[in-house]
Amino acid sequence: MSADGSTQDVLSDAPARPGVSIVIPAYNEESVIRQCLIAAIYQSAPADEIIVVDNMSTDRTASIVRQMQQEYPESPIILLSQDESQGLIPTRNFGLNHATGEVLGRIDADSVLEPDWVEQVQIAFMDASVQAATGPVVYYDMPMRRFGLKADDKMRQLMLRLAKHQYHFLFGSNMALRRSAWETIRDEACLDEKDEMHEDIDLSLHLAEHDLKVQYWPQMVSGMSARRLEDSPRDYRYYVTRFDRTYKAHNVKKMALKAPMVVFFSVYFPAKILRAIHTANSSQVARRGGQ
Repeated sequence: MSADGSTQDVLSDAPARPGVSIVIPAYNEESVIRQCLIAAIYQSAPADEIIVVDNMSTDRTASIVRQMQQEYPESPIILLSQDESQGLIPTRNFGLNHATGEVLGRIDADSVLEPDWVEQVQIAFMDASVQAATGPVVYYDMPMRRFGLKADDKMRQLMLRLAKHQYHFLFGSNMALRRSAWETIRDEACLDEKDEMHEDIDLSLHLAEHDLKVQYWPQMVSGMSARRLEDSPRDYRYYVTRFDRTYKAHNVKKMALKAPMVVFFSVYFPAKILRAIHTANSSQVARRGGQ
């Protein structure tokens, strides 16, 4: 406290919150990239930079980002191109390597961040022991969204208990890690040229190998699309069994870690029906509104 009794000096001694970069890999995402960027812009605490990494898109993804740079000149939207190889992992790596924030957020092009996402990331990383963080998601194109958020949160907390807190798994649509942690693992992270694994689980396991703490932060919420449910049963099965292939690549044999596979398999058909009903109802409402 200063001599005049004010708290100004005390406040000035408070540790500064870390700067946050948001990295968004994108390939042919013209239908969702605008809503993703708008949510990233309108944050209670602004991001230092919002980096879209275009991976040889053949649609209007890049032109929409450039248009938004003109519409929101005060926002730190950066468009990068990764045209050396096709794929999420090289595109993700390119973005993380070019980001300058102390904390590197990583979301998908169909993610819609809650308005306090950046602020919650900053709060989570005020703890110096936290090297990476992840949170729950709400499926914005499904019915009963808030119920779905609670269910997603409960499932992720169950995963922590089943893994006996040995493994804390990041979720690619809603994650952040310290730049120093990324620099530690980036040369070890699997490139997965055959596209067989879950890249976010792979990152989590590499962090665990270095005893770098991953924190589950329930207040760090992102919206995402349930468009995965549009996959055929065969494609969806391949997606879910990526868990197994990722575990095998790291020689992880905990049976309890198969729990997400069981959950994902069990919800596929009921969730697919719910989404179809929700989509049909939304279309009817939209048509009535246009009359």
